[in-house]
Amino acid sequence: MVKNWILPLAITILSAPAFAQDDNGSGDAEYSAPKPLVIEGYGEVYYGYDLNTPASNNRPDFVYSHNRHNEVNINLAMLRAKYEKDRVRANIGIMAGTYANANLSAEPGVLKNIYEANAGVRLHKYREVWLDAGIFESHIGSEGAVSMDCPTLTRSLIAEGSPYYEAGVRLSYTTINKKWYFALLHLNGWQRIQRPAGYSTPAGGMQITYTPSDKVLFNLSTFVGSDRPDIDKSTRYFADFFTKIQLAKKLEVTATFDIGMDHYLVHPTQQYTESGWLGTALILKLNATKRAAWVARGEYFFDPFGLVMPVNVPGIDPEFAIGAYSLGYDRSITSNLLWRVEAKGYVGHDRSFRKGGALFNDDYVISTSLAFRFNNRKNH
Repeated sequence: MVKNWILPLAITILSAPAFAQDDNGSGDAEYSAPKPLVIEGYGEVYYGYDLNTPASNNRPDFVYSHNRHNEVNINLAMLRAKYEKDRVRANIGIMAGTYANANLSAEPGVLKNIYEANAGVRLHKYREVWLDAGIFESHIGSEGAVSMDCPTLTRSLIAEGSPYYEAGVRLSYTTINKKWYFALLHLNGWQRIQRPAGYSTPAGGMQITYTPSDKVLFNLSTFVGSDRPDIDKSTRYFADFFTKIQLAKKLEVTATFDIGMDHYLVHPTQQYTESGWLGTALILKLNATKRAAWVARGEYFFDPFGLVMPVNVPGIDPEFAIGAYSLGYDRSITSNLLWRVEAKGYVGHDRSFRKGGALFNDDYVISTSLAFRFNNRKNH
C-alpha cells in the first residue's frame, strides 16, 4: 500500500522545475541565485553482526537504528524536498528502512513513512522569527536518524532513549549575529505523531543553542508532558544538554548528558510516585586526514524502572543499567559518499542480554555502512 503513494510522490517531486531554471525562468546554467526548492536524497546501506546471534535477527529491543543482525539492509532511505522563499518555508520527507520499521512502529498506516512534513511563516520582515507546524526532527539531542550527520555509525544509548521525531508547533528566533537560537514547542507527546486513545495530555518543550564561534556549540533542550494514558495523571520532566567543541585542528569532542523523571499515579495504592533515569556519552573524533577519521565513544545509561528503555529479556528485573564503548573508522570516498566500520561493546546489569537459552551481561556487535546523499544545489 505504501509504495502506491510513495512512487507517484517521488516522481512528482523530482519532476519539479527546480533543476533547470533560475528565478527569471531563463534556464541560464551560470546563474547562481539560490534555488527556492531543493531536492535531497539520502540512503544508508548497512550490515551488522551481533555476537549474541539473536534467532529473530533483531538486535536488543532498545536498539532502533541499525537494528538487524547478519543481513545487508537499508537503515534509512529518504527523499526530501525543502522550499524557502520570501517569508515562507516548508519541508517534506518520505522514508523507508529498518529505522522507520522499528522507531515508528507505534504510528498507524503510512505515518510510518513520513520523515518530516512541516510548513512555516516568518513573522517579522527583518528578523528570523518563525512559526512552524507539522512533523519535525526532534529538538532533543545531538544525534538524529541521518547517520551521515552523526559522529558515529550507530546511535548512542541516549539517542535511542529520547525522541527522534516530534509533531506540533514551534516558535523560534535566531539572533542577528547567529550566535543564539531559541525555540518554544507545543507537542503531541513524547515522540508521537498520532496520539493513541486515552492520551490527551498536552506537552511542550524548549531549546536554547549558543554558538560563540564556529568551534564551540552549547545546547539545552527540555520536554514537559506525558507518555502515559490520562488515567495515570502523569507528567514527564526531561532535560538534554550537549556541547560540541573543536579542541584542536583535528580533534572534535561531543559530550551529552540527559536526565528525566516521571511523576505518575500508582493505581493499586492510588498514590503518586516519582521515578527517573539518566544517560551520558562522550565522543571523540580524530580527523586523521581530510578523508579519514577515527571515532571513539564511551557511554552509560541508567533507567532503573524501564521508563524509556525496554528491558531486552522478559522475566527479569526491569532495571536498565548498561554501559557501552565503541571504536570506529570513517572514510569519505567522495564528498557525498561515506564508508564506515565500527566495533561496539555493551556491558549490562543482571544478565541483560540473551544468547540462545542463556543470559549474559555483555554483548558485542560489528557494523559497517555505506551512506550517500545528493541534492540539486549547484556544484554539489
